[in-house]
Amino acid sequence: MQYFDKSGQAIHDANFSQKVKEASRTNIDRCYQCLTCSLGCPAAFAMDYLPNQIVRMVQLGLKQPTLTSSTIWVCTDCEVCVTRCPNDVEVLRLMDALREMALQERVRGKESAVVAFHHTFLGNIKRWGRQHELSMLLQFKLRTMDFFSDLDLGIKMLMKGKLKLLPPRFKDIRGVRAIFQRIDRRLAGGERI
Repeated sequence: MQYFDKSGQAIHDANFSQKVKEASRTNIDRCYQCLTCSLGCPAAFAMDYLPNQIVRMVQLGLKQPTLTSSTIWVCTDCEVCVTRCPNDVEVLRLMDALREMALQERVRGKESAVVAFHHTFLGNIKRWGRQHELSMLLQFKLRTMDFFSDLDLGIKMLMKGKLKLLPPRFKDIRGVRAIFQRIDRRLAGGERI
């Protein structure tokens, strides 16, 4: 069952909590909101919702605000929350599952630059077998349409030789591309990675 706000956006999705539990393979029902995850989180200052609030939102089936939150993208995967949780709630797995869901459903959230960086970074690995900073920078700038915010720094790095014009050769590029193809096939088949 879904509940909608005045604009027609789904507020509550009863199946969302179960889907997240299955995708994250963690029992978020064990969370009793002790705030330990949030109090230890080094990135909490930059989040719109604290980690414990994200857990509660998932428990309540609040899909849209959860998947559009900046918290799922700001999380640094430092594992402080997992280490400190008295009930072994894998908040990190939860955040990973939420990011994956947001990507699969093409949700437009508050942190669109982080999502653009994610796609650019993985695309560069797929193309070159490793990171090539200059091509990654150019592709990221094209995705975000932010061409001039740090142009002076980019020029300085290029002039000092910190950004290589050509990507380094990678011996087993076919092996890397085969990994991406296997993942694409598994995702297309509905399998959880």
